[in-house]
Amino acid sequence: MPDEHAPARVVPPLSALPAPKPYAPDELRALDRAHVWHPYGPMPGRQEPLIVESAAGVRLRLAEPVEGRSELVDGMSSWWSAVHGYNHPVLNEAARGQLDRMSHVMFGGLTHEPAVRLATRLVEITPEPLRHVFLADSGSVSVEVAVKMCLQFWRSAGRPAKRRLLTWRGGYHGDTWQPMSVCDPQGGMHELWSGSLPRQVFADAPPDGFDAELDPAYVRHLRELIARHADELAAVIVEPVVQGAGGMRFHSPAYLRVLRELCDAWDVLLVFDEIATGFGRTGKLFAAGHAGVSPDVMCVGKALTGGYLTLAATLCSSRVAEGISRGEVPVLAHGPTFMGNPLAASVASASVDLLLGQDWEGEVARIGAGLRSGLAPAWGVAGVTDVRVLGAIGVVQLDHEVDMAAATRAAVREGVWLRPFRDLVYTMPPYVTGDDDVARICRAVCAAAREG
Repeated sequence: MPDEHAPARVVPPLSALPAPKPYAPDELRALDRAHVWHPYGPMPGRQEPLIVESAAGVRLRLAEPVEGRSELVDGMSSWWSAVHGYNHPVLNEAARGQLDRMSHVMFGGLTHEPAVRLATRLVEITPEPLRHVFLADSGSVSVEVAVKMCLQFWRSAGRPAKRRLLTWRGGYHGDTWQPMSVCDPQGGMHELWSGSLPRQVFADAPPDGFDAELDPAYVRHLRELIARHADELAAVIVEPVVQGAGGMRFHSPAYLRVLRELCDAWDVLLVFDEIATGFGRTGKLFAAGHAGVSPDVMCVGKALTGGYLTLAATLCSSRVAEGISRGEVPVLAHGPTFMGNPLAASVASASVDLLLGQDWEGEVARIGAGLRSGLAPAWGVAGVTDVRVLGAIGVVQLDHEVDMAAATRAAVREGVWLRPFRDLVYTMPPYVTGDDDVARICRAVCAAAREG
């Protein structure tokens, strides 16, 4: 038997370990090119990434000047997650305090205060009747969990034929298997896998325009599709109000109310993917708030930890949770190794409290006003077909594919980091971005649209 009173093995202090040799920028670039596979790129990459040395506030500090700039204002919030900016003292302290207690412990058979506190907080701030929280590693995994919940709910109810999903075109839900199946099947990033993925049901993309009136013909289209496939539909899954990486399109919240009514009428579950829209980005704490409706399942991520650590969550109603738990297999057979990670959960709770403890609505409205004013000149740029703003999201759409390299260089010359894609130059700044920096971001977006 092990001696429970035996002293722990002595680990040498970090100061006793040799410090890693820092890489010179040229060496770092060469090693990066040789070994590191970057997102949505080939191996080796064709574009040379900028080297970030540190970050604070809304600024990324570069290891060496690029286009005459040693630091860049981040117009992307690190893919929409760093809503509080970088190196925030409140989030830093939450991470340090949790590190002193434990950075991780398995969640199977154990629990801990950071995970319980975060789950409780999420239930408090999300719409009723979402009452149960599954903590996942990433946004894409949270969508996998949501789909699994819906499929197992109907299997447990004795209706296993309800195993397909309906969504509308123009969407993006992640890069893992089930999420890829409900991304736009034509022209999207995952068209390559269309013959292998589960075959889902696709409605036309919702009509453009956050303030647009409800289109009766489109409502009929949704009604007919859901009615026709109701016996095989487990769920409808959509990004509410804003379709993100599928095209940065805005649609009327009224269509969310239509979906809720149709799903109730035809006994289909409704899933909202709020990974990009949650935590204030659209001007409401969650985009569902624009419509005043609640889904049966909701996915959140990205801004959940303020961009510090990877974490997401899938919330569901008691109907869904109890339905699964009464089934032939009364468990949700999913359990990531780092599920409920205490370090991430502690930072997430601090991030949520930090957001709700300030006038986040006023800050998002202020940024939105700055974006509307600063992006107005883009209407005069050749090739621009639309300029749109919602909450703290600003989008300039072109009539052609953006030359990403040229557009990025143009933004960097203005002292801003942007990541254009497809026919879009857009920005989602951190909520702490000052007015002068919002104006700078707008100048960079316009410059990127001109040169891209």
